[in-house]
Amino acid sequence: MNVTRHASDAEDRLRLDRQICFPLYAATNLIQRLYRPLLSPLGLTYSQYLVLLVLWERGSATVGELRDCLHLDAGTITPLLQRMERGGLVTRSRDREDERRVIVALTPKSTALHAQARRIPETLAARIGLEDAQGAELHDLATSLVGRLHAALGQ
Repeated sequence: MNVTRHASDAEDRLRLDRQICFPLYAATNLIQRLYRPLLSPLGLTYSQYLVLLVLWERGSATVGELRDCLHLDAGTITPLLQRMERGGLVTRSRDREDERRVIVALTPKSTALHAQARRIPETLAARIGLEDAQGAELHDLATSLVGRLHAALGQ
């Protein structure tokens, strides 16, 4: 094997446009920028919106459940929930059955935001020109990737 060709192949694999991680990173950043003007009138950040999506679906969740759903670590979720609590978006209370668990619940303020947030997914899809079938396919691929990454981390 030609040593020069081998070095060239290795360099090619290190090109930014060959990385799987980069388009995912860029897409995440760009999506969050598109969400910003949709969430700003609600007084929400993207991370707060994700927490509320879980709570709107479930009504309440433990901190551990939120961490697992959103793939966040304790050092990220705790300050996020503290800010949300100070902003009147959630309450946090100890589970009466297990004092080690903290239950996060909606407040009247965050419950009222649910109706205002209903159009956000369609508005975002329309802005990026994503048809329903394309959105479903992209969702399935991304969900599969998250599962693979989760497994690779041994979680």
